[in-house]
Amino acid sequence: MKKPQITLKYKHHNKAEQILIYFKYDDAIINLVRTIPNRKWSSTLKCWYIERSADALNTIQKTLSDYTIDDSALLNASVLNLKYSASSLTHNQRTILNEFTKYLKGKRYSESTINTYTFLITDFLAYYHQTPLDKLTNRSIELYIEDIYIKRKYSISKQRQFISALKVFKNFYPNTSIEAIELIRPKRDRYLPTVLSKQEVIRLIRVTKNLKHRAVIAIIYSCGFRISELINLELRDIDINRRQILIKSSKGRKDRYVIIAESFLPLLHNYISTYAPKTYFVEGQSKDKYSPESIRKFLRKSCQLANIYKRVTPHTLRHSYATHLLEDGIDLRYIQELLGHSKPETTMIYTHVAKKDLLTIKSPLDIAVNQFINTDNQNPKVVISGI
Repeated sequence: MKKPQITLKYKHHNKAEQILIYFKYDDAIINLVRTIPNRKWSSTLKCWYIERSADALNTIQKTLSDYTIDDSALLNASVLNLKYSASSLTHNQRTILNEFTKYLKGKRYSESTINTYTFLITDFLAYYHQTPLDKLTNRSIELYIEDIYIKRKYSISKQRQFISALKVFKNFYPNTSIEAIELIRPKRDRYLPTVLSKQEVIRLIRVTKNLKHRAVIAIIYSCGFRISELINLELRDIDINRRQILIKSSKGRKDRYVIIAESFLPLLHNYISTYAPKTYFVEGQSKDKYSPESIRKFLRKSCQLANIYKRVTPHTLRHSYATHLLEDGIDLRYIQELLGHSKPETTMIYTHVAKKDLLTIKSPLDIAVNQFINTDNQNPKVVISGI
């Protein structure tokens, strides 16, 4: 019997470059894919995917080695779908990129940053594959951004990442005509976070009938977790007696403690005794790490049941946690510590959405109407609705 074929492709998805794994439904392949670390399912793309890296590609090929793998799309396309693919790089450029990756590892950058920086520089060099590295200038960078990032409407955050990668690459490989000090990152967009009211949070938890899903939503909100922190949370780091959770090696390689809400304890005991997780607080069917996409999926469903029409993600619950702390009078310095922010400026964004101080400000329309009532005794009631 002929085994099904697996197709691999590249795509920018969820703010990163991904390797997509396509195949017709097959239980055996699904079970194998689930053994690949950090793999995720996309209900939008209808495929499994993993953040693009050489190690990830090797893992996929080894895990699925018993099947026919079509990876021709990987050889014919670079991350940005450029005219020239990464396969057009010279031997010297490939050697430099390999050394650059080792350099990043030696500097203890995170795996995600190493992958991102390596592929951003790879695509830049692929674009100029016929130009010697020592001939690349700041004008080369400007032309590249104009031709790729601007024309294709890539986000400002992606462009900022590219400039950051170039600065690090210049430190690693100074034999270019690029002046790193003149590389300016564009100003980032400043969006105010979406925040749920306390009533909406309670309603969201109550309409979630599945015990595991309810526990996940409650702990994200009550502890202000990032989704990666929740997925990597191990049972041994939960201290019920002290009502504390230790979050290890979070963003910026920092540890921190957060408090467990007293009202969450009965739900926590019920969940653990019912599901009996082995290692992680929340686990998949194979007792491995839970999928971020699974959390997003049931959260969207719960929002529909709760008649919440805002765009809600797991990070919305973290935003709501921080905003509600601020509204309840908790000092900004403590909130910064609980959230694990390195800079107070990051935490300051919640001052723009907290209602405590805003509600004390009166609209000039209300003031004008009240003044009119006080000065015109013949019109004790002023109606501006027209009704």
